[in-house]
Amino acid sequence: MHTKITLLAGVAALTLTACSSMMMSTPDAPAAVTVPAGNKVVMKTVGIGELTYQCRAKANMAGAFEWVLAGPDAILYDSNKMAVGKYYGGPTWEANDGSKVTGKQLAVSPNPGSIPLQLVQANPSMGKGAMADITYIQRLNTVGGAAPASACGAGNVGAKQIVKYQADYVFYRASM
Repeated sequence: MHTKITLLAGVAALTLTACSSMMMSTPDAPAAVTVPAGNKVVMKTVGIGELTYQCRAKANMAGAFEWVLAGPDAILYDSNKMAVGKYYGGPTWEANDGSKVTGKQLAVSPNPGSIPLQLVQANPSMGKGAMADITYIQRLNTVGGAAPASACGAGNVGAKQIVKYQADYVFYRASM
């Protein structure tokens, strides 16, 4: 009986390892937003929320106006649909354990009708936990979130509109 239990435990451990490896595979992405070699996927989430846009005058273009992203507000979910963190202005990704990371956009790839796919290089993280030592973040599989189609002009400068969106956020750390 002891041998059976040990064998079953071993099979279960191998199955979990295999599933974990499959879940953490590097996703397909356009070249522009591909993470550099030497980094591995450590967490995948789905962000569901809203993007706020504000009508503003275009810089260096007298009389021209545009909708500008004022900030995101989304909940990050794991593959079990459990909330594991949030995404908000900065840009900042914060895990439920209090760790967080900000970053700088390196590249985008268009996704017609939705916000573009994105590659972000992470700044040094704050706190210990899920966001510790993150090196890159990809935004993939975006749905919605594009700037409003409504008019933005002198008559509504400062107006805000909220647009719903969803995107996959993939987090990387340097390979050891």
